[in-house]
Amino acid sequence: MCGRYVLFSDTEMQDIRDIIDEVQRKVDGVKTGEIFPTDKAPVLIQEHGIITPDAIKWGFPSFRNKGVIINARAETAPEKPMFRKSLEAKRCVIPSTGFYEWSHDGKKKKYQFNLPSSGALYMAGLWNNFDGERRFVILTVEANMSMSEIHNRMPVVLSNTEITQWMDSYQGALDVLAIQRPELVKKLA
Repeated sequence: MCGRYVLFSDTEMQDIRDIIDEVQRKVDGVKTGEIFPTDKAPVLIQEHGIITPDAIKWGFPSFRNKGVIINARAETAPEKPMFRKSLEAKRCVIPSTGFYEWSHDGKKKKYQFNLPSSGALYMAGLWNNFDGERRFVILTVEANMSMSEIHNRMPVVLSNTEITQWMDSYQGALDVLAIQRPELVKKLA
């Protein structure tokens, strides 16, 4: 679930544009547009109490040294060795302008999911260092009614007020994960 997302610097979304601009000033080769696993993309992390944009590669290395792990189940992340310490201390926010999912009803159709009242969509994630390189995964939960027809999982979509709560404390993050995720709108991509 959530194997691709999109990040455009739309002129109407100042907050997204500011994140992209700041990351591109710091790092070369940052991906925008359609983001694929293993792309280096803008992510918000917290260091020394300050939330700051950084460019981080999408996907934790697989423990089998084959491919990458791009998502983590929010329900089991607190107990899984690969994700537990990141959930406790290395949470991140993935800015996007929507994510993609494909139907599996015969003809594979690509849908883009967004919040109904906003062009920006922020997803909860975890990051960690692997051989000196920062990498992130997107947290997922069971899909709500707006998503379940297409897929049984969906990203943990954060409201603007939940971003700080997600980043500030472990207990705040657990509280965010306990809340029902917002309804989304879909359109053919």
